[in-house]
Amino acid sequence: MNPGEARAWIAGRDILGMRFGTERIGALLGALGDPQRCVPALHVVGTNGKSSTARMAAAVLGAAGGPVGAYISPHIGDWRERIQLDGAPLDERAFAAAVTRVRAATDRLPLPPGDAVTQFEALTAAAFVAFRDAGVSAFVAEAGLGGRYDATNVLSPEAAVILTNVSLDHTQLLGDTEEAIAAEKLAVCPEGHTRLVIGAVSGRAARAIQAECARRHLVGERVGHDIAIARGDGGDLTVRTPRATYAGLHLRVAGAFQRDNLAAALAGAELVHGGPLPRDAVAAAIESFTMPGRLEWIAGRPPTLIDGAHNPAGAAALADALAGLGDSRHPRVAVMSVLADKDLTHILAPLAPHIDMVIATRSHHDRARAPEDVAAGAAAAGLPARVEPDPVAALARARSAAGDDGLVVICGSLYLLVDLRSVAAADG
Repeated sequence: MNPGEARAWIAGRDILGMRFGTERIGALLGALGDPQRCVPALHVVGTNGKSSTARMAAAVLGAAGGPVGAYISPHIGDWRERIQLDGAPLDERAFAAAVTRVRAATDRLPLPPGDAVTQFEALTAAAFVAFRDAGVSAFVAEAGLGGRYDATNVLSPEAAVILTNVSLDHTQLLGDTEEAIAAEKLAVCPEGHTRLVIGAVSGRAARAIQAECARRHLVGERVGHDIAIARGDGGDLTVRTPRATYAGLHLRVAGAFQRDNLAAALAGAELVHGGPLPRDAVAAAIESFTMPGRLEWIAGRPPTLIDGAHNPAGAAALADALAGLGDSRHPRVAVMSVLADKDLTHILAPLAPHIDMVIATRSHHDRARAPEDVAAGAAAAGLPARVEPDPVAALARARSAAGDDGLVVICGSLYLLVDLRSVAAADG
């Protein structure tokens, strides 16, 4: 297949299979020679912060000597963004070659009718094939949904694991309590696993994680306890892990939560590397780190803030960032689309005090909620709302409402970012 044909084949796969489980992906990878077990790996699970943490971990592992792969999701502009080598999307030729090999193996699998390899499973297999072909020294894999039944839960039992956090999301699939969700995510760890890093969590989530670790005899290093991060007067960061201290780090991406992600990423990368990482190389990697679609500013009149906040915890982090901008007399207008299975009420609640209007739209995803429902939710939260089903037209309408000195915020769904990031960037 050429790159266009590879994209079309991936796009044509079902998003969700008829059943959850790792049997299909296990059979597919077996047919491909189990490329996921070729080198040391780091598995990143959690409700929020997975992509940022995975990409940071890959960046600092690359600083210790590459090449290093990273498998993340979803993408914003192109499928190749999900399969990264040394921080860059897989090139066209390598992408087509990996997908071609996966398609051939898929066609040979003796699967029952209706039980075909899914889109995410095919991409996961393509990533592992590409990493093996590139001769990576290590790779980082971000879980797509949960952990126990996720297609990434096929790594070596020796793989290190980062649990970024636990909050209520995908409750219809993972359970409706922190305890249930913690169990699903930590299921990627074998019984008695000691190569575990736990992100900054508190309250009920922390208790749920601690209980699950005790039940399954898991031993983890915890951000805020075994791993510390401090901010100096000049804004530079110092991270202390059980193995090393990294001082003078300059993290350019916005959001206080990214500092916690950095601490977890460094500790997880050390577990894969087998010890402390080279400090100067780590500092350089962190200095140049960027994260598209996470509190990402696009200059213009008005400026645009893009964030993939798609659940209550993500919305709360975005609200904190908006609060940090201070009071403004100029309008802040949000362009929002939310998937039907998300908690719209609790996504809007933290954002309502910090925005002045919602332009409700609908992303390209087939599970996107009707924009009329998003507008009704915004109205219930006390926000003026307008309906514009077309995302590009919604962005134009938001810019007009904000005026040159206002602010446009694109949020509510990572899939909306796919629709609008390039448009916003081109105009900006």
